[in-house]
Order: sequence, then structure tokens, then C-alpha cells
Amino acid sequence: MKLFYVRVLRGVGTVLDAVGVLALLRRRAPRSRTATWLLSLVAIYDVRGLADLDVPWWTFDSAELVAAHLADRPGARVFEWGSGASTLWLAARAGSVHAVEHHAGWALRLAPQLPGNVHLEVVEPTSARRPTVPSAKPGHAGLDFADYVRAIDEVDGEFDVVVIDGRAREACLERALARVAPDGIVVFDNVDRRRYRDAIEAVSDRVSTTMTRGLTPALPYPTRTALLHPSAVGTTR
Repeated sequence: MKLFYVRVLRGVGTVLDAVGVLALLRRRAPRSRTATWLLSLVAIYDVRGLADLDVPWWTFDSAELVAAHLADRPGARVFEWGSGASTLWLAARAGSVHAVEHHAGWALRLAPQLPGNVHLEVVEPTSARRPTVPSAKPGHAGLDFADYVRAIDEVDGEFDVVVIDGRAREACLERALARVAPDGIVVFDNVDRRRYRDAIEAVSDRVSTTMTRGLTPALPYPTRTALLHPSAVGTTR
């Protein structure tokens, strides 16, 4: 179904390009969030296309807040579980980005597009009858993501931003809070999923949470991205 959806949108994009609609939208983006979003719909799973639009695959509101955070921190250090359009977006705004990817094939496609301030590390899951760190994503039964989650422990220092946008996100959250700077931000994407909101609720006594909901690049429906701030505890909104 996902492949069919992508093919349909790519086909629609070809037609809109031929009749000049995409050219019109490109003239309006990035000043217009709506134009940028419409262009992103036909660039779904196209990292280069999303990079040209200069958007990560989070809500637009969360991206604006993270961009402002990084703008105040020249040379910021970023750690990211899960790589893609956000890696390129972060690299343009941070001093360094360390991205960890579980899918070697995807990393191979992405690597040639990355600038020099990005270190992309592949940490694939291992097969296990009883995984220490499982993933609840369908199709990932019997895979242990313990090494993937622990990858942050191999990088020294604190991070101004930690992004959780890959596998085993609940386990990544604990590691992220241990390594994010006191005035840093943890970006937790796709928190429409109940298990992710439960994970955030479990650490609510240690963070304040800004919950953003709205338009998201490449998706035809609104989603939610959470920004967790360890320096101040407050009510989730």
C-alpha cells in the first residue's frame, strides 16, 4: 500500500510539473508553508527533493522551534537516531551531526548526499529469540536493537539536540535524556502513537514537553512531534 501511495503521488507530481503547477509552488516556497507542504507531498521518500525544500520530516512548528534553538548555539552538536531529510536539514544548522541508522541499504543511498559535518553510522539489529531491546514496529519481531540504542554511548560529550526518529524509540528516550545538554532539546517524532506518548509520560517528572501538531512535510494529514526540555519541568501542552 505504501509503495502504491508513493507511486501515485510521484505520478501526480509529473502531471503537475508538466502543466506548470509545481513551478508556481516553487516560486511561493519557502515563504509559504502551504506551498512547501504541497511540494513535499510529491517528494515523499525523496531525500534530495525534501532537502531542496529545506524541511525535516517533522511538523513545521517543531522545525521552526528547533531552528531557533540551533541559531542561538553556533557549532551545536546533534545526535540523531534515524537518518534522512532531517539529517541534511540539521547539518545546515549545526556544527556537527552524528546520525545512527539501522538500515544499511538506506544509509548507502543517503551517504553520498551528506556534507562533511555529518557522521553516519550503521548499527543493524541482531537476531535474538528474546531481544533485550525489541521494536514494536510490525515486521521487526526477533530483532534486538540494544547496540543501536547504545550507539550514543560511543560518542563523547553532551548534545544540544537529540533526535529520536528511528527504531526502539522508547529505549532511546532514556539514553537521550542522559546525554542532552541541560538547556538542550530532545525531538521525539510521530507521537501520535500511544506507546510513544506513554514513554514521554513516564519521564514527565524530569522534562517539560512542547507538543506540536499540524502540517508535516510529505504527509497528507496532520501529525505530532514532541520537544522535550530537560532543564525545566512543566505541564505538557
